[in-house]
Amino acid sequence: MSLLSILFLVSGYAGMSRAHMEIKKVADEKVILPCHHQLGLQEEPSLDIEWLIKDTAGKPKVLISYSSGKVYDDLNEDQQGRVVFAANYLAGDASLGIISLKPSDEGEYTCKVKNAGRYQWNHIMLKVLVKPSKPKCEMEGELTEGGDLTLQCTSASGTKPITYHWQRVVEREGGDPHLPPKSQIDYDHPGRVLLQNLTLSASGVYQCTASNEAGKESCQAEVAVQYVQSVGMMAGAVAGMAAGALLVLLLVWLLIRKKDKKRHEEEERPNEIREDAEAPKARLVKPGSSSSGSRSSRSGSSSTRSTANSAFHSQRTPLSEAVPPPGVSNHPYSLVGLEATGAELSKVHPATLSKRSTPPGPTPSLSQPFQTV
Repeated sequence: MSLLSILFLVSGYAGMSRAHMEIKKVADEKVILPCHHQLGLQEEPSLDIEWLIKDTAGKPKVLISYSSGKVYDDLNEDQQGRVVFAANYLAGDASLGIISLKPSDEGEYTCKVKNAGRYQWNHIMLKVLVKPSKPKCEMEGELTEGGDLTLQCTSASGTKPITYHWQRVVEREGGDPHLPPKSQIDYDHPGRVLLQNLTLSASGVYQCTASNEAGKESCQAEVAVQYVQSVGMMAGAVAGMAAGALLVLLLVWLLIRKKDKKRHEEEERPNEIREDAEAPKARLVKPGSSSSGSRSSRSGSSSTRSTANSAFHSQRTPLSEAVPPPGVSNHPYSLVGLEATGAELSKVHPATLSKRSTPPGPTPSLSQPFQTV
């Protein structure tokens, strides 16, 4: 190799620099990646600028370029319309501007400037930070005196590492933001805190804050410690109400069933007259009473003879001598309209009664010296 060639190569690489730097920005913000050069003042028509990013496979992809007096900013579909030259690239500032940062914009960027055989490279590492998503606060355990309670706080997304911090919300002046004395932080599971041996003073609002380099988000959980006795009373009240409701339903069901049964019996009852009415009571009539009265008595008594006879035979009760009405003596009386019940008649002296002639019509045979009229 000749001396002239060596001098040319040395002069060509003399202007090349490799500046490494790292920039961190939060997602959705704007960033400017610096790239300063002094190659544009020599021969502007031959100036060539390129911004490249390495993809996941490590292969460079061109984002934006300037060549032959024209800017090309639609070379990468993912960043199309979001990348621009942020300054006067012809005057020596080829910095790259990216708006509305996305997590996919994170990576290694290279600014390459070439002019008249001279090169200048800048390497920049861009990290896109994502703040934690709003965490979810959960409770697990018993909210009673003496019980243990676990508070859990978790963010679904965000740039790692994410730190979690639990504290009490101060609701009044002079309140204590610290956790209860018997609290333990689970370092193996960030965001988990164990509250042991709860007391009434542990009641309150607890807040968990999830934070990283990009920002922070928080959530709250309300802890209400209850008396053990009050819990038992509440359980008893609930059980009593349930039992009362069940009893009411049972009574309603019984009333409906009884009503249905009564209606069913009424529908099945035969439409016929039952002869279960009480027969007319027996009365004594004088032999000398008017024929019209006797006829009416006979006609009334004849309708009840069959009933009286059957009742007398079924009861098998011996008839006694009827007692005459007061003030009447030595007059024969006849038994008219015997009761179907077969009640026992009072005994009287046989001298006060006499046999009467048997009236026309069938006469039931009686064991006593009486005739039915």
